[in-house]
Amino acid sequence: MPVPGASPVKRNTLRQQIADALCDEVLAGRLPAGRQFTVKEIAQQYGVSATPVREALLDLCSQGLLDVEEHRGFKVHDFTIDDFRHMVDARTMVVEGVFRHYVEKPLKTMTPQALASVSRRAEEAERAARSGDLDILIGYDLRFWREICGLVGNPYVSDFLQRLRVQTWVFTVPYLRRVPDLRGQLWTGHSELTAAVTRGDPHDSERLIAAYNAHFRALIERLVEREESRARNRTSEVNSS
Repeated sequence: MPVPGASPVKRNTLRQQIADALCDEVLAGRLPAGRQFTVKEIAQQYGVSATPVREALLDLCSQGLLDVEEHRGFKVHDFTIDDFRHMVDARTMVVEGVFRHYVEKPLKTMTPQALASVSRRAEEAERAARSGDLDILIGYDLRFWREICGLVGNPYVSDFLQRLRVQTWVFTVPYLRRVPDLRGQLWTGHSELTAAVTRGDPHDSERLIAAYNAHFRALIERLVEREESRARNRTSEVNSS
């Protein structure tokens, strides 16, 4: 079965291009949790050899997005609500440490170009959140957090947090897509956080990040509970009929 939304890729850096393309499909929800596929299937879809495809798929496994199924290929990982809670808790603890110890550093090292880039990402993410445009929000939100966390100059922290953010989006996108209108329901404090970081205010930065995580967690838990309640009601109706 063809991979939804796939398009031809160039032959330079095939491994990374294929990994990025598949990651985008998973993030967008077009490759849902539990979806199975083989190296051969992906190679045929993109018109490339099996080697870069296998490498790309293993890269996504290392990021926690895919699982290897012995003798069957690969499968999109199925995150649970408990996974989501643990991921939010983990990134909260890491980010609190980052902004407590590093928040003054950006003032000394940040270039005007870096500040302008973070500010642009913040504005675009905020605009998408206000309008409820999930597809645009995901991309800008990931870039925003990657750049603002990258200001601390620790690539290991930045990469770890980026991985967690991708995973949380993968879990939450299917639930968010079932909401008819997301306007007014998504966090819009990107610019406010940028301002707090650039003025070297660790307390305000921590407050805003805690608000973001609390808002995001409450929204998703509410949506998950709503779906579980509907599923229980359907089961009850079937059993009583």
